[in-house]
Amino acid sequence: MKSFHHKLINFKFIASISSKVLASKSKIFVAKKLIVVLIGAVGIVGITQSSKAQPTAAQVTVDSIAVNNFINPQLKHTFKGHKAAVKSLTFSPDGRMLVSGGSDNDGIIRLWNLKKKKRLGEIRKAHQESIQSLLISPDGKHLVSCSTDNSVNIWSLETYKFIRSFRLHSSNVLSLAVTPDSKILVSGGLDGIRLWDLVQQRPLARLARFDNLIHAVAISPDGKTLISGDNKGIVKLWDLQTGRQIGGYKVHSRQVNAIAFTPNGNSVITASSDRTVKMWNFNSGKVLHTLRGHNNSVIAIAVNPDGRTLASGGKDGIKIWDLTRGNLLEELYGHSDWVSSLAFSPDGKMLASGGFDTTVRLWESQGPTLNAAIKKLNKKLNKKLNY
Repeated sequence: MKSFHHKLINFKFIASISSKVLASKSKIFVAKKLIVVLIGAVGIVGITQSSKAQPTAAQVTVDSIAVNNFINPQLKHTFKGHKAAVKSLTFSPDGRMLVSGGSDNDGIIRLWNLKKKKRLGEIRKAHQESIQSLLISPDGKHLVSCSTDNSVNIWSLETYKFIRSFRLHSSNVLSLAVTPDSKILVSGGLDGIRLWDLVQQRPLARLARFDNLIHAVAISPDGKTLISGDNKGIVKLWDLQTGRQIGGYKVHSRQVNAIAFTPNGNSVITASSDRTVKMWNFNSGKVLHTLRGHNNSVIAIAVNPDGRTLASGGKDGIKIWDLTRGNLLEELYGHSDWVSSLAFSPDGKMLASGGFDTTVRLWESQGPTLNAAIKKLNKKLNKKLNY
C-alpha cells in the first residue's frame, strides 16, 4: 500500500484546515486528535504508512528455528470504541493495519494502526445494519464489507474513496472470500452465493439460491475452488471457473459458522454450532481431526499462516490448537463475553480477537530468545547424534 496524502488534505496538518475549505469541496471531514471520522460512502482518509522495518539477523535466526509462529501468546493491547459486538476482523497484507466491523446499530468500520496502537479512522454508516464480514484483497487495493442490510460495499485503498455497493442479494450477506489474484469476490448469504468481478466492480454469476442458506465461504489457495457451509452442517465444493458444484459433504450436525483452508490447500477447517471444529481432507472429505473442547457454538476460526496452529473462539474464550496432532495447546481468556471474530497477522505472530464485549484484543507471540532457540536446536541435534 502506498503512503496516503489526500489531494485535498495533508494529514499532518489536518487539524488546521478550516471547515470552509472542506465544505467547498462538498466533503465533511471531522478531525479530532488526528482521527478522521468518515461518514457513509465518503471514503477512507487519514492513513499513512511508515517505512517497513527490516528484520534483524537475530530475528531471522529465531524465526527459522521456532517450531511455529504463535508461541506462548500474551494479551498486549485492547482497542475500544465499538458500541456492539465486533463481528469481523482483517489485517492489511503488510500487517500494519487492522480493520474491525461492528454489529447491530454499530454499522461502523474502524481502522487501527498496529504499530502505534491507535485508531486511524472510522467509516460511519458503512452499512445500515450489522457488518458480518470484512476482507482486504491480497493486492491491498480494496476493502470489502458485507452486512445484514443485504449489501456488499467496496472501498479503494489506493484512492481511499468509496467505490460502489452491490445490492443484488435479497437477504442477509454473512460471509466474503476473494481469490488470491484479487480478481474474483465471492459473497455468501441466506439467499445463496454470488460472484463479483472485483477489478471492474460488476456482477458475474449466481451459484446457489435460497435452498442453500450460506453462513460461510472460503476459496482454496490456488483460487480454483470455492467451499461453502450452510445451516444444515453441509459443505459444498464449487468449481470457480465453471460455477458448477463438484462435491459436498455432511461435516457437522448443525450450522457451519466458519470455514478456512490450510495454507497448503490440502485441508479444510470448519467450525460449527455443534460445538466442534473439524479438519478434513480437501480431496476425499475424510475427517482428519475433530477438535472438541468448546462448551457452546464455535463462532470464529483463524488459521495461522505457518499452517501449524489454529485459533477458535466462542462463548468460552479462545482456544489454540496444534493442527498436526489435533491437540489443544493454549486457552486465552480476555473477553468478558462471546468471542465473535478472529484473525491472524500475515506473519502469524499476532492474533486479533473481537467480542460481544465490544472490544478488539491483540495477542502477541512470545517466542523464544535467540539463546533459548539455539539451545533447543542443539538439544535436538545432540539427541540425533546419540542415536
